[in-house]
Amino acid sequence: MPALYLSHGAPPLVDDALWTAQLRTWADALPRPRQILIVSAHWESAPLMLGATETVPLLHDFGGFARRYYEATYAAPGAPELADRIEGLLPRTEQVARAPSRGLDHGAYVPLSVMYPDADIPVLQMSLPTFDPARLLDLGERLRPLRDEGVLIVGSGFTTHGLPFLTREHWVSPGAPPPGWSREFDAWAGEALARGDVESLAAFRDRAPGMPYAHPTVEHFAPMFVTLGAASDPESPPEQVVDGFWMGLAKRSFQAA
Repeated sequence: MPALYLSHGAPPLVDDALWTAQLRTWADALPRPRQILIVSAHWESAPLMLGATETVPLLHDFGGFARRYYEATYAAPGAPELADRIEGLLPRTEQVARAPSRGLDHGAYVPLSVMYPDADIPVLQMSLPTFDPARLLDLGERLRPLRDEGVLIVGSGFTTHGLPFLTREHWVSPGAPPPGWSREFDAWAGEALARGDVESLAAFRDRAPGMPYAHPTVEHFAPMFVTLGAASDPESPPEQVVDGFWMGLAKRSFQAA
């Protein structure tokens, strides 16, 4: 299986015809996963936490949206064997804890509900235990063997996420032209990925144009490093599958071989 980094969008993503078509086309082109391991920007927790493994509830971790978004369901089965396998792959120095009642947040279930709408693939969510790119690359590398076992590893974030700096126009019209800081950061990230320049990507806080507006907090870029670490060769340019903007934010997404 490849490893994915995807920009996940807020709950209204499901109403965006272009973006949902892009995600569905992407999923259709992938081998069918046996299980899915997803790391979302919306679960920051150290030590590393593994979510619900029996029944997998949803966590509607957002506010201010229409009622129907709070009624969304995604009844995917849990993946208890995958949780056990992850604990076995990580070193003793990496403390792992279980959160049996922790459901899938919108960074997990929103894109999965578009890509795998039948909710018939076991899913496990794992927390982001750090924002340090080097540690996340190492974590991804330790998880890499799962790919040969049919596990789709997904880092779910957003290539730009400067919500405080969007205008009212962006909130009202998701197709409004993106701000300059979002365009500049996205172009830089796309070029760095095309070069396989993991070193530059890891130093994005200091090297990327558009900072700190593109990422006033960095949790939406951090999942990328789990994906790159899980790649067979992190410095081999990944396939950039989705690009463009939504609500002024860069939805660039890729898959690593």
